[in-house]
Amino acid sequence: MAVFTPVSLDDLAHWAKQFPLGKPLAIKGISSGIENSNFFITTETGEYVLTVFEKLTFDQLPFYLHLMRHLAERGVLVPAPIANMKGDILNTLHGKPASIVTRLEGTCQLTPKAGHCAAVGRMLAKMHLAARDFPIRQPNLRGLDWWKETTPIVLPYLPDDSRHLLRAEMHFQQTFSESEPYRQLPHGPIHADLFRNNVMFDGERLTGFFDFYFAGCDTWLFDVAVTVNDWCIDVESGELDPVRVRAMLDAYHAVRPFNAAEQTAWQPMLRAGALRFWLSRLYDFYLPRDAEMLTPHDPTHFERILRQRLAHPAPCLF
Repeated sequence: MAVFTPVSLDDLAHWAKQFPLGKPLAIKGISSGIENSNFFITTETGEYVLTVFEKLTFDQLPFYLHLMRHLAERGVLVPAPIANMKGDILNTLHGKPASIVTRLEGTCQLTPKAGHCAAVGRMLAKMHLAARDFPIRQPNLRGLDWWKETTPIVLPYLPDDSRHLLRAEMHFQQTFSESEPYRQLPHGPIHADLFRNNVMFDGERLTGFFDFYFAGCDTWLFDVAVTVNDWCIDVESGELDPVRVRAMLDAYHAVRPFNAAEQTAWQPMLRAGALRFWLSRLYDFYLPRDAEMLTPHDPTHFERILRQRLAHPAPCLF
């Protein structure tokens, strides 16, 4: 959501003629995030979001866009991709893949209460179930294979205690990924990045999940762990808030019950969720790309969360 590829109103006016959206009236770059170039756009027919993809390829992108369409058609609150006059939802802008999706109403809830966490848990379970019959399969591109590739790249930048932690956790996660409980975990398409700034609320009403461009096929429990690690913590310490954790897990479990293997895997998955974002933030912090509007996230935030998960077991799933 940083801006790597500038798009002017004149650029948009010419390009958007292929869509049934009327004349573009305004465009504004979105500064948060670090993967794609995103813009709020206003046309004669309403408000939308334009994304120019900086890393994902034309071969990879159908998974994300068609997953969003699949979920929207099944009542999951997500942005719906807009097709052009030819029916295409993936197009080219400035030589890069680009798409337009509907803009969700509301705002992000950055100080969530238990009720917000319960609403997210319910919708996340509904999303997992709705995606079971999605026909396209693509792995989580920021999963274990990416962790293996990235670890040796970032290790030289770390102090001794952090290097030791990263090596030890990678060894643990690789071993756990080969275990029987891991093999029994339900899996399918997941969001994989369901942070507070990727969910919209209108007051207490959840209005949608967005930014599906880290989605992939992985264990559903990993998706839950990533979400809990952001929505249900004290931001300063990384410590879990038991009330919010319980609200989210109970709401999810009521829609899609957890199984015994997931109960066994819960603590390792919370650690995996912390490790994944510690690694990606380390990479973006120490090997940044140029962008017009770019604010790298602090990698020590997820190092603290990982240390918390190692030191303090989380509440049980059910």
